Amino acid sequence: MHPSAFRRAIPALRPHHRLAWQSAFSCVCSVFFCLRTEAILLTCASVLVVGADAAAHGFAGQRFFPATLVTDDPFVADEMSLPTITLVPNPASDGSPSTVEYDVSVDISKRITTNLDIEISSTWQNIKTTGPGNSSVTGFANLDVGSKYLLLVNAPHEFLLSVGVDAEIGGTGSSSLGVDHFSTISPGLFFGKGLGDLPRNLPLLRPFAVTGVLSMDFPTQNKTTSDSGDVEWNPHVLGTGLAIEYSIPYLQASVMDLGIPKPFNRMIPLVEFNFQTPVDRGQRGLTTGIICPGIIWSTTYFQIGFEALIPANPRTGHNVGAIGQLHFYLDDMFPHTIGKPLFGGR
Repeated sequence: MHPSAFRRAIPALRPHHRLAWQSAFSCVCSVFFCLRTEAILLTCASVLVVGADAAAHGFAGQRFFPATLVTDDPFVADEMSLPTITLVPNPASDGSPSTVEYDVSVDISKRITTNLDIEISSTWQNIKTTGPGNSSVTGFANLDVGSKYLLLVNAPHEFLLSVGVDAEIGGTGSSSLGVDHFSTISPGLFFGKGLGDLPRNLPLLRPFAVTGVLSMDFPTQNKTTSDSGDVEWNPHVLGTGLAIEYSIPYLQASVMDLGIPKPFNRMIPLVEFNFQTPVDRGQRGLTTGIICPGIIWSTTYFQIGFEALIPANPRTGHNVGAIGQLHFYLDDMFPHTIGKPLFGGR
């Protein structure tokens, strides 16, 4: 799911509603530190050559990385999420009443070359005020577009590294939702690392994998002035995301066959962490975040995922939301037509 699309889905994660949490950055840095030495050396040497191991959807060697729900993927692919449905209870804040928000999103990624894709996301929102004087507003949020480039695939160490940029295009959504009229540009670094290269005497740890993202939001307008003259500052925002996954398909196929029956043999339990931290303009360190335990069930051509959206601190909220997604692997479904790159081979 596109990062800015998810920030819109949870208003508490917007720049002007965030709470301090410096350890998010340290957490992601620690993951990079724990990567095996060989993968780090390859990355630092800028070995930007992607071989045949990158051809399959979300694979690095024998490791399959599923499409995560609240943080962006470390790979490029032809894929589509249709739909992603999000339920978010928002607490009252700054004189505004509490609301319940329902979002329905469509995300599409298309490869231009084997290593480069373009991405587009559109979200329809229904925001209902709870309590006295209930009201409801509906409409489309701002459009998101982006692109990602796959820098590195290290198959023996199940490692992926990509760079990308996302843009929320201001003023493209419904005015009834109060969408931003300025754009926000968000470059990011994306990684994935499987633990299948651990010693074989640690078999139950080898199905673990982590994916993550570091990004920075750059608003094209430093402040917004309302009709009443109130000024709201739009800070630069550090985004940190991390997903910890345990792949039962990997356990069965690459570690040991425990005879786990269907449909459980295709499940990937995971926990995602998503945090946003403003770094300037009077909001430095005011971080919000969510913790999202859930499960993904994956087949050859599609996956289904569900996660809870648990506020990580009081500023984010006190109510638990939910997200569900049906995701299609277009490059596996239609490898010779719409699922192949526009230029180059599969």
